[in-house]
Amino acid sequence: MTTLFSAGFMSMLVALLRIFIIIILAGYLVRKEIITKTQIDGLSKLTVVVLLPALVFGNTLQYFDPKQLSYWWLLPILGVVMSLIGLVLAIIVFLPKSGNYKNLWAVAAMQNAGYLVLPIGQVVYPTHFKAFSLLVFLFILGYNPVLWTIGKYLVTSQSQEKINFDYKKIITPPAAANIISLLLVLLGLQHIFPKILVGSVDFLGQAAVPVATFVLGATLGGISLKKWPPIYDIFRVILVKYILLPALVLAVLLYFNIGKTHPLLSDFLIIQAAAAPATGLIIQVRAYGGDRQKVASIMFIAYILCLIALPFWIAFWHSLNQ
Repeated sequence: MTTLFSAGFMSMLVALLRIFIIIILAGYLVRKEIITKTQIDGLSKLTVVVLLPALVFGNTLQYFDPKQLSYWWLLPILGVVMSLIGLVLAIIVFLPKSGNYKNLWAVAAMQNAGYLVLPIGQVVYPTHFKAFSLLVFLFILGYNPVLWTIGKYLVTSQSQEKINFDYKKIITPPAAANIISLLLVLLGLQHIFPKILVGSVDFLGQAAVPVATFVLGATLGGISLKKWPPIYDIFRVILVKYILLPALVLAVLLYFNIGKTHPLLSDFLIIQAAAAPATGLIIQVRAYGGDRQKVASIMFIAYILCLIALPFWIAFWHSLNQ
């Protein structure tokens, strides 16, 4: 069991380190003022308005085939359910003053479902990456609308605001692209677009992952290391992100014995449950406003701890499910 745990831990750690190299490089360039905050703000806006919608639209029209997986409809539902369960856990953990922590609810509940998980799949599951990436894609179909509506509202809210949804503000370009492209495929209308057009959109969208990762690193690298949220707030976010939610998902998988019948799916769900906070949250704060220092500083800590937490949970799952 010890050897199996160590192998799982190290393979996941290597995958995460590849991504962290980009984050560290971006943070260094901002610290040295080689890249300015104004330029990063421009990249954030470009990512939200152009690159992310292109990524969603291109991937959906080209690669989503409802007939390929008989249970395809379950993955989007799981994307919604996992984020909402995380949100409920966060609200409970942040009681009794839950009204003052809406942005931290989002940080605790919304994981990096694509930008972090896809590179992990490329490294850890190279022979099954096509199947793994399909799981990611289907999961994001349900998860992205939650991230770019509820998540965007929460993370850009100021602490003194009352909860008052403005639907004109929460329907962002990535959310709209996700909903429209999904409907097109389900209605069988994806073929009305010329392949060369969809291919060009997909080509443009491929820049979203590295650019969003770079923006994340630049934002984390640009925060003041002298100003940190209260330790208790940090602890509560970490409690939800790396203990409660992964433990709950692991218990469900064990109860239904999913690890034996669908090993890749079970690994995927463990990774999602223990993933670091969503890159989209920091992009939303930069593009739409919010407490950037507070959100970025907690995300900074969460990403560092992810280097231990995510490898631990996947290794622990493998040791239990051998």
